[in-house]
Amino acid sequence: MLSGPLPVTATPLILTTMALALAGPAPAWLARAKWPRRVPRAALVLWQALTLAAVLSALGAGASVATLAVHGDQLNLGMVLLHAAAFVFTLTVLARLLWAAHTLGTSLRARRRRHRQLVDLLSHIDQRAPGARILDARETFAYCLPGLSSRLVISSSAVDVLADDELRAVLEHERAHARARHDLVVEGFAALHSAFPWFGRSRAALDAASGLVEMLADDAARRRTGALPLGRALVRLADATVPAGTLGSSGTSPLVRIQRLAEPAPTTHRGFAAAVYVASMALIMVPTLTVATPWLAYVSAGI
Repeated sequence: MLSGPLPVTATPLILTTMALALAGPAPAWLARAKWPRRVPRAALVLWQALTLAAVLSALGAGASVATLAVHGDQLNLGMVLLHAAAFVFTLTVLARLLWAAHTLGTSLRARRRRHRQLVDLLSHIDQRAPGARILDARETFAYCLPGLSSRLVISSSAVDVLADDELRAVLEHERAHARARHDLVVEGFAALHSAFPWFGRSRAALDAASGLVEMLADDAARRRTGALPLGRALVRLADATVPAGTLGSSGTSPLVRIQRLAEPAPTTHRGFAAAVYVASMALIMVPTLTVATPWLAYVSAGI
């Protein structure tokens, strides 16, 4: 058997442990951090790297079990049982990921299609809110109905209560959602969240992603309208709720977002953002170099 930085027979166990740690404790720890709101784009990339590394570790565990079963010559009964557990874990993650991606995507698109039809039927256009669909309602709300044919939806009460600059800020926020397809980002995190069994997953990544895309939309609106109109608009819409499957300018940590608008713009934290991007790359690369490379060398030598 080839030697390496880590025993190759331990590769499935190490990868399974990494997958569980990256899917549960690590997201819970990162969710408590305060710095992501300073660099939301970089923080979102880090969250993506974290969840991707967890899935890759889980899939790698199963692949390493299969190859070690063929090429291994020093596996005792205990290791066989542990490897079997790792293989079952991998199959579970893979099956749940594929099922979640299919069912989530299908249900969301069907719901949004019906929602879009209702909006087109019941809404009207108002020159005070260019590009948006107005729904007559006593509640104040605004949201983006995402998709290839997106809709910006705002209630008549919100149009009446918001000043012109505040209304423009809200619409810019929703346009940022539609333009950047933030819905696909959130859907990806939702599918990855569903991939892991209940005992090895955390909602932290999904909740954090939902908040970070709102901050990114805030930043896009702030660049076009200024922080003050957007902040006032968020206060007015703080109690609003948005339908499931949509992205709204309210409903996700409004207090944190309002406080954040008083802080320096993210462009002043470029050095820190660069460090977070490097950490994201390392999160993917380091496990590959330290765990997967010795295993691949071992497999290559056995062929």
